[in-house]
Amino acid sequence: MKYYSLNHNAPKVSFQEAVIQGLATDKGLYFPESITPLDPSFFDKIESLSHKEIAFEAIQQFVGDEIPADKLKEIIAETLVFDFPVVKVENGIYSLELFHGPTMAFKDVGARFMSRCLGYFNKDKKDAKNTVLVATSGDTGGAVASGFLGVDGVDVVILYPSGKVSDIQEKQLTTLGQNIKALEVDGVFDDCQDMVKKAFLDETLAHKNLTSANSINIARWLPQMFYFFFAYKALKSQNKPLVFSCPSGNFGNICAGIMAKKLGLPIEHFVASTNVNDTVPRFLENGKYAPKPSKATISNAMDVGNPSNFIRIQELYNNDLKAFEKDFSSYSYTDEETLEALKKIYNTDGYIAEPHGAVGYLGLKKELEKHPNAIGVFLETAHPIKFLDVVEPALGITLPIPAQIESVINEEKVSVKISSYEELKNFLG
Repeated sequence: MKYYSLNHNAPKVSFQEAVIQGLATDKGLYFPESITPLDPSFFDKIESLSHKEIAFEAIQQFVGDEIPADKLKEIIAETLVFDFPVVKVENGIYSLELFHGPTMAFKDVGARFMSRCLGYFNKDKKDAKNTVLVATSGDTGGAVASGFLGVDGVDVVILYPSGKVSDIQEKQLTTLGQNIKALEVDGVFDDCQDMVKKAFLDETLAHKNLTSANSINIARWLPQMFYFFFAYKALKSQNKPLVFSCPSGNFGNICAGIMAKKLGLPIEHFVASTNVNDTVPRFLENGKYAPKPSKATISNAMDVGNPSNFIRIQELYNNDLKAFEKDFSSYSYTDEETLEALKKIYNTDGYIAEPHGAVGYLGLKKELEKHPNAIGVFLETAHPIKFLDVVEPALGITLPIPAQIESVINEEKVSVKISSYEELKNFLG
């Protein structure tokens, strides 16, 4: 499989090169040269397959022969070491829980998959050293830190906006030590992401062999397809159309869902549910893509003003807005609406959501008005404990601390404060 840059001004590369480089030399995101739908028989028998078997079939064509099949199966087995429950919340509405991994966030899958691919590619390079440089608005940092902790030949540098991630999220990315370093940026997530992109294109840093573990990296992004296959497997017997609502920040998850649809997965419609950072909902209203600076909200992982992966979604639809709108809707919600949804879900259904899932629920409810015969699934992308300062007062409850969180909550935070690209560059050396 070859990958090309969506800026169309860089050489095509292999899967390995795309993983190691992260971003193309012309600043474009990499995209697979072809997408071959899976055989319909795969979907006919999907209930009889394990999650690992499903994941292998979904991703194998994108890896090609660059990782042998037996090794790819091993990487998948090491990635999928936790459950992905589909939980009924109310009639016709389900929560797909993606927070049962080591850092209790959906990004555990992509981070674990990518770290093992990178480890495989480095296995015969005794002196090889890659630096994974990543920006986080919340959960990416912890997932990447956990996924890459102790991986030979890889240093990890995580940039996060000071004061704009939850306390638990901050602990998960600043307390592990070893090959993990955290940089606390005076700014917002978009500032962190801009610094990361600038570093990739800085030729004076070429010796650091920089790569990204944000969803701009294909090995972080593509495994997110798995969730949609797993949910379909769980709900197939109901024989109804499926509508998925994804809380959307950088739009990696929903883009992976659309990839799954292009592979043949029967998904009726997608909803990109956002907070007040509404670049995509505005685009669907007026046809103009006009990013704005991000605003801080209680659903902080979606505080993204210029979502990186939206260009991949446009590519999947060949920039055909009409075809896109047939499959895709996007709605925006305020913090006040999010809090009301949290309370409604808990008081009516007894289900404890968190702010991102609550936004997903709101978008799903709205879209299901147009699909009365469908089943709706909203993605719960992180455990409510990561947002206990929002969830506990809103619901009047005390959340028990899961073991994954207990292990870091009392550890000492270690971070380096920076406020400019020059400071990042100096840190990287």
